[in-house]
This record gives sequence, C-alpha cells and structure tokens, in this order.
Amino acid sequence: MNEFATILPVIFPIIAGVALLPVKFNNRKQREVWILSIIMLNTIFALYAIYIADAGIVTIFRFSEKLSLTLHIDGLSKVFGTMVSILWVITTIYAFEYMTHEGGEDRFFAFFTMTYGVVLGVAFSGNFLTMYLFYEFLTLATLPLVMHAMDNKARHAGKTYILYMMFGAALAFIGFVFLYCYGDGLEFVYGGVLVPQLVAGNELTLQIIFLAAFFGFGVKASIFPFYRWLPKASVAPTPVTALLHAVAVVKSGVFAIIRLIYFSFGTKYLIGTWAQNVILIAVAFTIVFGSTLALRMPHLKRRFAYSTISNLSYIVFGVALMTPAGLTAGLLHMLYHAVIKITLFFTAGAVLYKTHREYIYEVEGFGKFMPITFLSMALTGISLVGIPPFAGFHSKWALATAAVESGNVVAYIGIVALVISAVLTALYIFYIIVRVYFPRKREYPGGYYAHVSDPNLYMTAPLVVLTVITLIIGLFPSNLLGVLEKVATGMM
Repeated sequence: MNEFATILPVIFPIIAGVALLPVKFNNRKQREVWILSIIMLNTIFALYAIYIADAGIVTIFRFSEKLSLTLHIDGLSKVFGTMVSILWVITTIYAFEYMTHEGGEDRFFAFFTMTYGVVLGVAFSGNFLTMYLFYEFLTLATLPLVMHAMDNKARHAGKTYILYMMFGAALAFIGFVFLYCYGDGLEFVYGGVLVPQLVAGNELTLQIIFLAAFFGFGVKASIFPFYRWLPKASVAPTPVTALLHAVAVVKSGVFAIIRLIYFSFGTKYLIGTWAQNVILIAVAFTIVFGSTLALRMPHLKRRFAYSTISNLSYIVFGVALMTPAGLTAGLLHMLYHAVIKITLFFTAGAVLYKTHREYIYEVEGFGKFMPITFLSMALTGISLVGIPPFAGFHSKWALATAAVESGNVVAYIGIVALVISAVLTALYIFYIIVRVYFPRKREYPGGYYAHVSDPNLYMTAPLVVLTVITLIIGLFPSNLLGVLEKVATGMM
C-alpha cells in the first residue's frame, strides 16, 4: 500500500492529463471543478507520500541488475516535492481566470495537469535512469504549453526550447553512460556511487564527463551560454512562464545538478578540482550577466525572465561550493526564489490580463489603480533584492558566508558577483516600483487608466497568499534552515 502511495502522485495526473486531451467541457465551471479536484487530490496524494507513507525504495520495473525504474523519497525529494505540490495548486486557481484571456483552456489544462505528475516524477526519482527519463518527458509535456498560442512567436519559442533541451539531454546522457560504467549502480546515494578502484587513473576523464553532464542539466537551469530559450519562452501564457521560471523546468535543472554532484559523482572526487572551479566561474558570470540584461529589458515579463537566469545561478553557486553549508544556502534560495518569482510573474500577468500592456513605460501610475497587484510586486521585489529582514537577505547572506567558509579562492569571485547582482537587482526592481507609484507625468490623456484595476479573486487571492508566504518565510527562517541543513548533510 505504501509503495503505491509513492507511485500514485506521479502516475495519477499523467493519466488524468492524457484522459483530458479529447474532452470538451460544456462550460467553464465544469472544467474548473474537474481540474481543481484532480490537482487538489494529487497534492494530497503527494504530501501523504512525502510525510506519511515512508515507502522506502519502490522499484516499478527492472531492466537489468543495474538498470531499473525506481522511486524513492529522500530529504531532497521532500523539499522539491513539497514546493511543487503547494505552488501547483495556487497556480491552478490563478490560471482559471487568466486563461480566459488566452483561450484553448481544455488543451492547456490537460498538459498542465500532465506536467504536474512529470515534475513529481523528477522529484521522486530513486536513480539516475528514472530521473533522466522523467527529465526528458518534462520537455515533451511542457512544449505544448510553451507553444500554446501557436502563432509565429510561439512556434519560434517552441523550436528554440526543444533544440536547447535536446542538446542538454544529450550531454546529460554522456554522464549517465559513464556513471553506469564507473559506478556501483545508479541509485542516488549521498556521497556518490563512483567505485574508487575504477576511478583511479581516470580522474581527468571523469571530470570532463562531469562537466558535460553539468552543462547538460545546466541548460534547464539557464547557465550561460545555454540561456536563450528561457526569455523566448516568455511568450507562453503567464501561468506557464511562472511555472517554467519558478518551479517546474528550471528548478528541475537545479535539482538534477544537485543529484549529479552530491548523489552520483560525489563531492569527494570533485571538490578542489579544476572542474569545480570551472562551474564556479560559469555561475558567477551568469549571476552578473542575467542581472545586467534584466536591467536593460523594458518588457516586464522578460525582465523577470532574465532575473530568473541570474537567480538560478545563485542557487547553483551554493550547490557548486560542494559543502553542506553551500548546499543549505542553495536550497534556501531555491525555495525563496520559487515563491518570490512566481508572485512577480503573476503580477505581470495581472497587468497584461487587465490592461494588455506589457512594457514598464506603459504602466506608469498604475500603483493606485491596481493596489493589490503592485503591493505584491513591491513586497516580493524587495524580498528578491535582499533587503533585511526580507527573504532574499537570508539566502544571499548564507551563500556569501558558505563561500568564505569553503576556503576556495575561486569562490570569492562568486561573492563579488553576488554583490554586483544585488545592486543591479535593486536597480531593476526599484525602477519598476518608482514608475508605478510615482509617474513622471501628473496627467495622462483621457481614458489612459480606463479598465486599469486589480483582477478578480481568482488572480488576486493567489497574489495575497504568495506575498504572505514570502513575508513569513523571510521573517522566520530558522525552522526552514534547520530542515535544509539536515537535507544538506544527508541526515534526512
């Protein structure tokens, strides 16, 4: 029974999503009842599997002695799975209203539901093969969501998306092959699975292979130079971009990198090597690069997209320190960024939904007409900047202190990158806030503010809930840090 409890939250939404594809709902209410019931039920299934079932290792199918489809919920799975399960429900409610603006709701919610199960498949994977298969499936499940509008921009974004993801998957597959040959199985074991006798004399080769796999998974995490797909994917409906840029795709890339470093190759063989220094330099550059492009971007959603590129590398920087403190800091920023960035995308979507305006210069003075939307943007934006005592401060401080404690001189480059990025983040966030609350012109042509108002509860309630969550986890981080420290040391 407990084994089935682990499998259910993965297969149930996938089967439900496939079953929904040919369905044409008679009205909006009917669709909402069905979709919300499926999503809510699956969240219950997922949280039960994470916190109650304790099924251990569940083998679904065995291909050979070393190859099998296996699920296992460990501490890292619990962190990622809980984040996904909670945010998926909130996004569903927001999407009910927003998608009336986009159309094609039946098809959208079918793939949206399917993707939920696929992401949990990544989270619950017990070995490299299972994670890799769900990782590939995630690309296929999200492609129709990226291309939802099916216009020229959406098709171009979809083509870019699939090409980048296929290239990344090919690089990651190289790592899979070498782990199979040099490892004692493909299961995720804290400390790694490489066999010392096989590694001896082949260290350089394995470090090169590790880098290939790292940048392969780094495509989804938008590490430079594999970032171009993410801003282009902003043409997708806002609920999709919010999930892509905050929860599902990009965080699956980060999650896979954590599995690669800590549970497959192992930090014992990587820490202090040139391979570690290469990834530290790569993510430090991406941190500054993403923030710089965000500052230059006048399009609201694309500004947040480039901000995501930078913040993903904050997380990977912590992970790449290859210390428990670094992993703890990276996981903390992963959780903070997920809640903050999904809220920011929702605020941008609310503006687009109500006013059809997408650029920052078009929203001057909107603050008093959309008070809930822009208060949420202001509070979560301040949290992203990292002003104490808001959420971003704790994770950035943890990242900087972990870098110093690591003793790696190259990590100091990352500290400089964090400081530069913090300044750039303040500039690109406060620029928006100032424009919406303090417009440069006192009066605009008649009718300019017509229809400028907050959307209904379907969209404002998620904004309020997410903003409150952001404030709470920022003001009271100690319990969360305690859990993440156990995960980072393999105790959970």
